[in-house]
Amino acid sequence: MANPLRREVRQLYKNLLYLGREYPQGAEYFRERLNSAFMKNKDVTDPKEIRKLVDCGEVVIKELGTLYYLREYSAMKKRFYEEELLGLLNIGRPTD
Repeated sequence: MANPLRREVRQLYKNLLYLGREYPQGAEYFRERLNSAFMKNKDVTDPKEIRKLVDCGEVVIKELGTLYYLREYSAMKKRFYEEELLGLLNIGRPTD
């Protein structure tokens, strides 16, 4: 593997490993899957093929970011509508 591509692959692995800490099925599950995916492609030597695999990894990073954003958004939305519903029903508010 060429040096610039080797560095990119290592950085991709580190970035994915970092993002996997908050994966819904658990960090250990994500780490095992990530490791197996990288080990499956360890014998690839063609720079074009490596570049294509790195680009696929970058797409996965974007998808994980979207997954985490949606999870955060849905939790925030749920809290907002819970508070609004409680306010409409006057539940949880002190009465005079």
